[in-house]
Amino acid sequence: MHTLRTCALMLVLTMCVLQPARAETTVVDGSGRTVTVADTSRILSVGGDVTEILYALSAGPRIVAVDTTSQFPPEALKEKKSVGYMRALSSEGVISVGASVVLASESAGPPEVVKTLRATSTPYISVPEDPSPAGIASKIRLVAKVVGAENAGEKLIQDIAAEFERLSAARAKIKQKKRVLFVLSIQNGRLLVGGRETSADAVIKLAGASNVADSIKGFRPSPDEAMVEMAPDVILAMRRSSDKDNHDMSQLFSLKGVQATPAGKSKRIVMLDGLYMLGFGPRTPAAARDLMAELYPTHVERPARP
Repeated sequence: MHTLRTCALMLVLTMCVLQPARAETTVVDGSGRTVTVADTSRILSVGGDVTEILYALSAGPRIVAVDTTSQFPPEALKEKKSVGYMRALSSEGVISVGASVVLASESAGPPEVVKTLRATSTPYISVPEDPSPAGIASKIRLVAKVVGAENAGEKLIQDIAAEFERLSAARAKIKQKKRVLFVLSIQNGRLLVGGRETSADAVIKLAGASNVADSIKGFRPSPDEAMVEMAPDVILAMRRSSDKDNHDMSQLFSLKGVQATPAGKSKRIVMLDGLYMLGFGPRTPAAARDLMAELYPTHVERPARP
């Protein structure tokens, strides 16, 4: 009898997790479309930041598939089906997972696939990408409304806001800003760097430094000789899982233009996990604080990395 009761209870709890959080809800997504969602029991999450938010809202059990950028928490990519890289989705691959709703970063693509998916009966919700504290709050609020976790969403937003306030207080103590250059990759001896209006620019500024590439917009190739004029004190790059990528980055200081900079002369490079640093999700205040500790080790306490 006890066993039967236990099984019944487990069945009820499972149904509570898998059933839609509410009968129906309507949201305006990042593209300005009004989307109505009636079932959130099977979520396809596309975008590492989107997946992080869903797990932070305890909606992880409802996720049936993710994309390859969904690397935190680690179990997301290990336990869920994968639909591939977020910018190289296929209509067939997405449809095959049988999701009841798709929550996707607005940079998901290609555009023709997104257009096709929006035309299906499965609600497709574009989550905005705004690399700022306000942008993080907006995307959490949208995701929370979709999954019926508004209260948890507001609590998460408040917690993150408090972390940003502490970060701001630490930033105010910095007397002389470090000059930082973000290098996304090296291709044929040319650097692909992060200019203004990028997540790299935003995290550099949150960490109390200045972006020496803010004269350009977006991620753009930069000639080797431009490094001398930029004169970065520190080069910032992503730590990647690929050995080839890390090997390419190790060639950075062999470039003559880089060698002529303060960063090149001191071989000063900081590498952080890409999603952690550039994802602009719940962990962003910690990532900015971590970067700040790397840039200003004498007066900023080094945080424990998540």
